[in-house]
Amino acid sequence: MQAWIHAHQQALTLVLKKLRSAPFAHLVMAAVIGAALSLPAGLYMVLANLGNAAADIETDPQITLFMTLGANDAATKEIDNRLHKHSGIREYRFVSRETAWHDLQERNGVQGALNGLEKNPLPDAFIVHVSSSDPATADALQKEFSAWPQVEHVQLDAAWVKRLYTLLKLGEKAVMILAVLLGFALIAIIGNTIRLQILTQREEIEVSKLIGATDRFIRRPFLYAGALQGVLGGVTAWLILFVALYIFNQSVEELAQLYASDFRLHPLGLQASLILIVSAALLGWLGSYWSVSRYLSKL
Repeated sequence: MQAWIHAHQQALTLVLKKLRSAPFAHLVMAAVIGAALSLPAGLYMVLANLGNAAADIETDPQITLFMTLGANDAATKEIDNRLHKHSGIREYRFVSRETAWHDLQERNGVQGALNGLEKNPLPDAFIVHVSSSDPATADALQKEFSAWPQVEHVQLDAAWVKRLYTLLKLGEKAVMILAVLLGFALIAIIGNTIRLQILTQREEIEVSKLIGATDRFIRRPFLYAGALQGVLGGVTAWLILFVALYIFNQSVEELAQLYASDFRLHPLGLQASLILIVSAALLGWLGSYWSVSRYLSKL
């Protein structure tokens, strides 16, 4: 166990020594990795802020239950009790057919059309606001309410909510695709950088192989080097996003004040920041592993 720890400590010390000997080259590499990672991370941050803003807006889908024309007070009372006990409903209100008829008569331009009607054709109705803004939940409630007795028709008004969530999900998929593409590109870039380091140490590696060094021993410092470059790139990406967010929020806050809003973009949280840096380290490790393995397979 101590030998294993010593071997890793020795490899890490060697990598840090090379980092101090050529800091500018490593900073340039970190800037390249950071710029590439900041694109998907920045888009994710914007989508997360838009999702939080959408959650604060009144996005609850509205469901209207229309009773049958022959529904009596007992049937209406039963529906009222069911809605009152339902856990998926935030609030609801009852609109009697007399109230709906009166409101319709008060509207301009419809009095003449209503004069030919001998009786009130409108049913009693319940206007329901569900607790969740998830369109799938609203669809499920619509199907449930449609099966209730004396309910003639259930109308779901959630088209714009569905469009909003569809756009957000589309954005998430676009960010995922961009992240995957840039991830492969970074693996190739880091792998090529490690390959150049391998070529500068070619004679040393060949001598090590001749005296019995294992592939794992040779590969270890390069893996640390790739992971370290990834970490530096991840931290650089986080700094880029932080500075960009600070600059952008100045304009956003001025715009929000015009609409009496306190909206502003928030930075990545602790979990997202850790995922960014760890993902960058993993990409560096993969790029290094790929490059070293290719070289060792030719020896």
